[in-house]
Amino acid sequence: MALNEGDTAPDFTLATDGGGQVQLSALKGKKVVVYFYPKDDTPGCTKESCNFRDDHPKFQKEGVEIIGISKDSVESHDQFKAKFDLNFTLAADPDLEAIKAYGVWVEKERNGEKSMGVNRSTFLIDKTGVVRKEWRGVDVDGHAEEVLAAAKAI
Repeated sequence: MALNEGDTAPDFTLATDGGGQVQLSALKGKKVVVYFYPKDDTPGCTKESCNFRDDHPKFQKEGVEIIGISKDSVESHDQFKAKFDLNFTLAADPDLEAIKAYGVWVEKERNGEKSMGVNRSTFLIDKTGVVRKEWRGVDVDGHAEEVLAAAKAI
């Protein structure tokens, strides 16, 4: 399923770090950044998460919730969040519910080997639950700032 700008964001309910739960539809009325990343505590994912952490106060000022999603377990998220002092929600999607609904479960090739994995992607969802901007195959350098600028514009 292709998800495009202007589409209603697929709802999800996922377990989060700290033993919590997040439901996208419960956040209607707020702007939401949902970013999908391949794996906790790996170089690119750590850099991306730390960039969102560092800009989190600016996102809060704009009334934006941030949710990071990977297929890692809640326990892995708890460790990742504690290690890097992450200040936003990390949701576990081991069953690939949201990952597939957002179209970010893709075939990847590394060293000639093909496998399925998460395509690093971010979605900016407006207060009504509509995807206003999407980024796929994200380059983490400058990404959080780009997402923040887009969030300010909606």
